[in-house]
Amino acid sequence: MVLTMKRIWKEKLDNIKPYVPGKPIEEVERELGIEGVIKMASNENPFGPSPKVAAAIAEAAGSVNRYPDADCYYLRRALSTKLSVEGKNIIFGNGSDEIIILVLRAFIHPGDEVLIADPTFLMYNIASLVEGADVRAVPMKDMKYDLEAMADAITDRTKVIFIANPDNPVGTYVAKKEFDAFIERVPGNVIVMVDEAYYEFVDNDDYPETLGLIEREDKHVIITRTFSKAYGLAGLRVGYGIAKRDMIEVLNKVREPFNVNSVGQAAALAALEDTEYVERSLSLVRSEKKRFYALFDELGIKYVPSSTNFILVDTGGDSKDIFDHLLKRGIIVREMSVWGLNSFIRVTIALEEENDRFFAAFRAVINNKG
Repeated sequence: MVLTMKRIWKEKLDNIKPYVPGKPIEEVERELGIEGVIKMASNENPFGPSPKVAAAIAEAAGSVNRYPDADCYYLRRALSTKLSVEGKNIIFGNGSDEIIILVLRAFIHPGDEVLIADPTFLMYNIASLVEGADVRAVPMKDMKYDLEAMADAITDRTKVIFIANPDNPVGTYVAKKEFDAFIERVPGNVIVMVDEAYYEFVDNDDYPETLGLIEREDKHVIITRTFSKAYGLAGLRVGYGIAKRDMIEVLNKVREPFNVNSVGQAAALAALEDTEYVERSLSLVRSEKKRFYALFDELGIKYVPSSTNFILVDTGGDSKDIFDHLLKRGIIVREMSVWGLNSFIRVTIALEEENDRFFAAFRAVINNKG
């Protein structure tokens, strides 16, 4: 008897659509036969690694025949000092995405409920479904988290709630007052995952500082951050989670032993020390963001004011059509139909000269539409 693959894999996978990342530069250049493509789709740091990071990578490359430090000792020590938390309150991952997966792997039983916003980071839904959770999506209100509605949606089956702050793909943030009120309504047996991948970009006085929550005995809060964005290490995949010690101990039981590679560890350690690079990156985002807003205002294009390094833009047309027109001009943006935002694109703030190219191409596309 011939066995088919459908009889082998888990049936729940039939209804899961895999995460589709933004197109890489090399793929676009190969498919279109063009050169000089710029990528403004994946919220990466456009500067490339800092010289200090590049030097650390070169030095670490000589030891890649050895397994990495499974405990990330030196990186843990440096991050512990920077955050003023105990090293045992930190877990490292292959990007902060892996911390999300570890939490669901460790704490979700089939039939447990996970609450997310709509729209939000796609991996929350995908990873939850893989673990057999029932996912409930609570619509945003005016492109912001509706935390009152999310608190109202909690049931006795709710196990994990995801709060991306700021959110990807929207770019808005949850303020301290509403966040604090929400936390007080969450039962003690529910885990609140606060995804702060864009933490460094936030420049708002009322942004909540969440680290103090990890030691509250009556709450279960896990904070995730990453070196992929402001620190410019997206290709090396280094992220981390912060939580109370007993939760970290549980997560380590389901973590692979060498999940953060040695080059990534060395690069992240050097990146932590290069504060000048991070500030230069943040300064670029702040100044260039104003130019994006000015362009959209000039063209009468709606957009969502952002606390991140990207902007969600309502083109007023078919996002796939806009995406294709920009792609032919060598500019990769993210079209948002997979989120149900069919007229939106998401644009990452890039270098000044790259942004200039986008401005010219976007103006031409919009004017031709009209």
